[in-house]
Amino acid sequence: MSWVLIALLLLPLVGSLVVAFLRGNDRLAKLVALAFSLVELALAVLAWTAFDPGGDRLQLTSSAEWIPAFGVHLSFGVDGIALVMIALIAFLVPVVIGGSWAEKLPEGRSAGGFFALLLAMQTGMVGVFAATDVFVFYVFFEAVLVPMYFLIGRFGGPNRQYAAMKFFLYSLLGGLIMLASVIGLYVVSRDQIGEGTFDWATLVTVTRDAPLSTQIWLFLGFFIAFAIKAPLVPLHTWLPDAGAEAPVGAGVLLVGILDKIGTFGFLRYCLPLFPAASRELAPLVLVLAVVGIVYGSLLAVGQSDMKRFVAYTSIAHFGFIALGIFAFSSQAGAGAVLYMVNHGISTGMLFLVVGMVMARGGSRLIEDYGGMAKLTPVLGGLFFVAGLSSLALPGTNSFVSEFLVLIGSYPNEPVFTVIAALGMVLAALYVLWLYQRVFQGPVRGTALVGLAGGPGAAVDPERTSVPDLNKRELAVLAPLVALILVLGFYPKPVLDVITPSVGATLSEVGVADPVAQEGK
Repeated sequence: MSWVLIALLLLPLVGSLVVAFLRGNDRLAKLVALAFSLVELALAVLAWTAFDPGGDRLQLTSSAEWIPAFGVHLSFGVDGIALVMIALIAFLVPVVIGGSWAEKLPEGRSAGGFFALLLAMQTGMVGVFAATDVFVFYVFFEAVLVPMYFLIGRFGGPNRQYAAMKFFLYSLLGGLIMLASVIGLYVVSRDQIGEGTFDWATLVTVTRDAPLSTQIWLFLGFFIAFAIKAPLVPLHTWLPDAGAEAPVGAGVLLVGILDKIGTFGFLRYCLPLFPAASRELAPLVLVLAVVGIVYGSLLAVGQSDMKRFVAYTSIAHFGFIALGIFAFSSQAGAGAVLYMVNHGISTGMLFLVVGMVMARGGSRLIEDYGGMAKLTPVLGGLFFVAGLSSLALPGTNSFVSEFLVLIGSYPNEPVFTVIAALGMVLAALYVLWLYQRVFQGPVRGTALVGLAGGPGAAVDPERTSVPDLNKRELAVLAPLVALILVLGFYPKPVLDVITPSVGATLSEVGVADPVAQEGK
């Protein structure tokens, strides 16, 4: 079944090329893009069914020589962590295409170009999660920047050029630092086994015996790149600008998938390749994690821009994920990976409903809205569902992952866990306050009715013509709502796939797992 993974990698690229040639026919380009994304989703389901959680760590593997002189192979395979992320990509892309169907693009920009870039980015993201050769991983890590740069720079908001360049430069700088560590891995492997290699499975057995100082320097090269991508404070400043200026569909993939490359990198590369350095530097990472939780939450409370609000909530959520990873507990680690999936679903839906509010009001400023629930009750209700999932209300998907992170982290890191728990209180504050300002109270704001008088002007609801959700928008949001509820009550199928891979990663780090010890 190795062909399934190759098909998952190549199909969006083929779709991107086909859609790019349909730039003169926007409707056909949208239909073709949607068709390719749905076939990709079917392939992801097939890959899920073919994966055996109790089998080999890497499955659906394939390899071919690429640069023999340097031992580089086009090697691909998935463990449970990579599989759930590829499945999330396959699920979100058709949702994004449906949500972007009526996207108002800048003058002179075609829908064909927009959707071609979305599919090209899907190929890059699948490649990042599927690569098992470190050099190939680096190539995809950098390549995925290009379509997102153009999605923001060509199709984004008024400050799109600044946001796109900032995003690109931050990520490129992190990638170049990581490249130094990638080369360092090759040198270490050559010194240890007499032959340089980039094969991940071989490097795991080689680098663990490297001196601590060597591990720390190599770890830092990878960690900085991943911390920028995640993003962790203080390397986060590109995300609010990029999230605010990106078109809604690209924003969903930015905060829902692209950021997860960083936290995936912690698990796939930092921990197993540099176990001693991971143990040594874990306190520093935990400090950055809890600072990000509190800092991102407080800034989310003070935002006046809805898209920047979503970006800052993501910074807070990524703090929880980093806490779960570097607490070195199987329960917290499984919760962190589940959080990566659930954050993509919850924040993706939140970004989409924010986009639907903006499509009706023509503004992304919170002060330009008020009382929308009276005009668009269905949109108000689904916005509330997305908000409740984001604040991790029991019964929603995010609660399970957040609970696992906190309960799994506490035995090893009680102080950091208690501080992180403050983020749960702040999440309720910023989500409910946003909902209250936009959807509750009297109907007001020129963004809703186009009346003269400026933001905050009182209006008569009878005179408004703000439409509620249409059938297409309901069809886009319905799968997200279903997953929020299903994973909130029954996350077992996802956890069954995740847990063995998390356990294997922790065994390589060599830290005692209090949860596993209690079970013995």
